[in-house]
Amino acid sequence: MIIHGFTLGILHQVVGWLLYPVIAALGLALLLTLWELGTALAERSLTLARLRRGEVAHFEGYAQRRLERADLLARSGPILGLMGTLIPLGPGLSALGSGNLDILATALTVAFDTTVIGLLVGLLAYLIGRVRRRWYEETWRAMTVIADGV
Repeated sequence: MIIHGFTLGILHQVVGWLLYPVIAALGLALLLTLWELGTALAERSLTLARLRRGEVAHFEGYAQRRLERADLLARSGPILGLMGTLIPLGPGLSALGSGNLDILATALTVAFDTTVIGLLVGLLAYLIGRVRRRWYEETWRAMTVIADGV
């Protein structure tokens, strides 16, 4: 029974240590998503027109890297948001049991804020990925028309 309690204490401590790295990763994911949004807008107005005249092999690798980044952000944002939701709920519910509503309120605020940010990252990255896929398909078709005509 002592090992069981000791193990749960260690597990709880490790999970508690994860909160700040998760919040930092969520902030980084939000910044990367905003960066990708700006990159996508610049790409639409400048880069894709130049790429249409380039090599097909170069474009394929370029498009794959860009789409992988958007897909990674679309999946990791909600995961980080969920982690940021669940981690503070343990201490929050524990505080509720002891009647400390201030700790519970703080834990719930962190939980809801990280959920919203995670979902925002996921939504924006998903939209960026979908729009980019359409742009890349249009560019690919134009490149193959040019390549077939030459």
